[in-house]
Amino acid sequence: MSKKVKVSVQGLYKIFGDDGASKVELVKNGMTKSELLDQHGHVLGLQDINVDMKEGEITVIMGLSGSGKSTLIRHLNRLIEPTAGKILLDGEDILSLQGDNLLEMRRTRMSMVFQKFALFPHRTVAENAALALEVGGASKQEQRAEAEKWLARLGLKGFEDSYPNQLSGGMQQRVGIARALCAHSEVMLLDEAFSALDPIIRSQMQDLLLELQKELHKTIIFITHDLDEALKLADHLVILKDGYVIQQGEPQHIILNPSDVYIERFVSDINRARVLRTRSIMKPLGGQDLSVALPVLADDNLESVIEMVHGDTSKSFVVEENGEQLGYFDMHDIVAAMVPQRAKEEWVG
Repeated sequence: MSKKVKVSVQGLYKIFGDDGASKVELVKNGMTKSELLDQHGHVLGLQDINVDMKEGEITVIMGLSGSGKSTLIRHLNRLIEPTAGKILLDGEDILSLQGDNLLEMRRTRMSMVFQKFALFPHRTVAENAALALEVGGASKQEQRAEAEKWLARLGLKGFEDSYPNQLSGGMQQRVGIARALCAHSEVMLLDEAFSALDPIIRSQMQDLLLELQKELHKTIIFITHDLDEALKLADHLVILKDGYVIQQGEPQHIILNPSDVYIERFVSDINRARVLRTRSIMKPLGGQDLSVALPVLADDNLESVIEMVHGDTSKSFVVEENGEQLGYFDMHDIVAAMVPQRAKEEWVG
């Protein structure tokens, strides 16, 4: 059963300058980013963005610096106004929201976690976490109870009455996430939320986010410039370059089927055995003798499968999920998956 589209971005353009609206047709007719800047003094931020973000999934938007990823996420709650296009939340165009309705959408439907934490230094940890509840008129008791609940869930029990400057960077980021969770928003926006953290803490925060997602099934839109982070978190991956979507889809599919040389180079240095899952390389069942096939889970990575056989290349495997057989593969399929697409084509040819 297909999941409902929660947020839909349709034909979105952002052109920075005094008269961006008049330049949209120039871009639609083929004017490049550099030509727009040289000839008209306007900057093309986003170009014809079309992305559907499904309910209960993590959509990761990634790209290098200047690709437009942070510009895009700031359109979703209208911190930046688009030049053209639509942004639908449950089918409603948020560009039609004004005044109190826009503020209510930001407060209750889309919460945001920033890279720089954005905590109030004069407020305690609990007061920071409960900010949305305070703005919404909740009682002090309700604010405190909800803050304590999520702070404990995020490993910050006992720090409720501390101040942000008494916490490490990773702990401060947990307060930011607690604040978003206290808001009970339908959509969580995380703009490079973990990029300021050291690698070990960053990995722990990624694991924590995935753990929470299994429990809460939030619609999460996550911005990053780090491919490993994107592949770890994403249900749906959107890769931007120079303000437009160059490829999007399920991360495993993108790795195995890069759309062009740029994406191929983008994914060329990853540890494919650690990232690729058995479900991505399995073949359909069709009367094979699976009596000696080793059972593996659909989300097992290929590295774990390789370790399992201790160098025996004769082994075959049956992929299972919830007791059901989904497909099969052998060691030849693993070897083929390890070779990037272009190299694979040259080898087969």
